[in-house]
Amino acid sequence: NEKIEGFFDICAARGLTGKQGVIIPAANVDNLVLRDDVVAAAAAGRFHVHAVGTADQAIELLTVTPAGEAYLPDEGPGASVNARVLARLRSLSQARHEQARAKRAAPRSGRGKPDAG
Repeated sequence: NEKIEGFFDICAARGLTGKQGVIIPAANVDNLVLRDDVVAAAAAGRFHVHAVGTADQAIELLTVTPAGEAYLPDEGPGASVNARVLARLRSLSQARHEQARAKRAAPRSGRGKPDAG
């Protein structure tokens, strides 16, 4: 309650645009007891309280892009967030493995002793 109201106060001080809001777990909805001004702003569409049941729902709200399935191939600009995350993780993993291979293949000088010079 306090975090939502505090964020609302900041948004209200800066001017409510109807685009501000918060994301909360759906399980917490029954425990919300918000001030009347927050409830009124939400009812008027000037502030939003989005209740989500999954991380994918939050991703979709934040990115305005389908979270999608992680195993789908990259489909260009319309690809799901999860597919792009998986592709990036695979890319980082591959780069890490390549660095490790290069490090193992690099010649060692002086068996751990500092190089002269």
